[in-house]
Amino acid sequence: MENVLRPVAVVGGALVITLIAGWLLDLLLRRADARHTETPFWGLLRRCRLPFQLVLCTTLLRGSYRRAGILPDHPVGVGRTLTLVLIAGAAWLLVRFATAVVDSTYARYAAAHPDAARVRRVRTQVTLIQRVVTAVVVVVALAAMLLTFPPMRTLGASMLASAGVLGIVVGIAAQSSLGNLFAGLQIAFGDTVRIGDTVVVDKEWGTVEEITLTFLTVRTWDERRITMPVSYFTNKPYENWSRGGAQMTGTVFWHLDHSAPVNLMREELQRILKDVPEWDGRGGGLAVTDTTPHTVQVRAVVTAHNADDVWTVRCAVRERMITWLLTHHPYALPRITTSEAVPPPTAPAGPDDPTPPGKSSPAGV
Repeated sequence: MENVLRPVAVVGGALVITLIAGWLLDLLLRRADARHTETPFWGLLRRCRLPFQLVLCTTLLRGSYRRAGILPDHPVGVGRTLTLVLIAGAAWLLVRFATAVVDSTYARYAAAHPDAARVRRVRTQVTLIQRVVTAVVVVVALAAMLLTFPPMRTLGASMLASAGVLGIVVGIAAQSSLGNLFAGLQIAFGDTVRIGDTVVVDKEWGTVEEITLTFLTVRTWDERRITMPVSYFTNKPYENWSRGGAQMTGTVFWHLDHSAPVNLMREELQRILKDVPEWDGRGGGLAVTDTTPHTVQVRAVVTAHNADDVWTVRCAVRERMITWLLTHHPYALPRITTSEAVPPPTAPAGPDDPTPPGKSSPAGV
């Protein structure tokens, strides 16, 4: 009976201590979060409760399983299993803690700096730093778990002895992946493209939605996602409309008849822009930029705070100007002018030709 009650008591005691410690930790973090509303750090740390309880419970069991007699016939298996769970739980706790630190740092920075471009840059950097830290922790945890097995220790020593050769082989085989990895770090700290930037890639306009160490996702205006390797942004040219400020200048073109009232169109453009809330008031002009035998090309220049607003302004100006021309100046719209063709000159009639000059002979005569 003692061999049964002792393991149950030890396991039950470890669970009770773990639950109480987790409840106390959550209570303290909630109070700290209520006192320090200027930072979300303490609230984010509450996500560490579950991995903390796992580490605590495993540690208690790892130190007492032999005395408690938990599966006494398999002490090595029990100890190794608890060690593996402890390593995994510690890695999980470390990742949660690092995520809380990174997220709280970004939140405080975003609240203190109104510059959207700088905030996007910091967001890109901290996101990639968080991914790097997570990857390193996972790799180290997996290596530590493998080294708990005696055969893997010998394998590890052999791998270290041939690290030079393996490094060359891995470098050649993973040249593309390593190139994307270094390109991701270059993007993060070189500030070439950031999360939230408006870019044009392969004639596709969209917003950078996600940046990882190997790929980048662009969300287009029609909600499509374009995924490409990050090395694209370090090896090929692309348009970044968010660099140097988010303000944008757009153009609107019309092809009209030569009789179009350009001066009246300039006045109407100003009235239209004042009614469009997305227009930022920096500029708005109209000029004839080209002419053809049948039409003239009229261009309007408009401005807005960002790429989305300038698109809205362009569409509104184009639509309302066409409506105004249809209503008040329909003659200004392009049309094809036709007239009767001038007949070709005819040769004088000969003495044997009974047809008078300027007349055609009837068919069959």
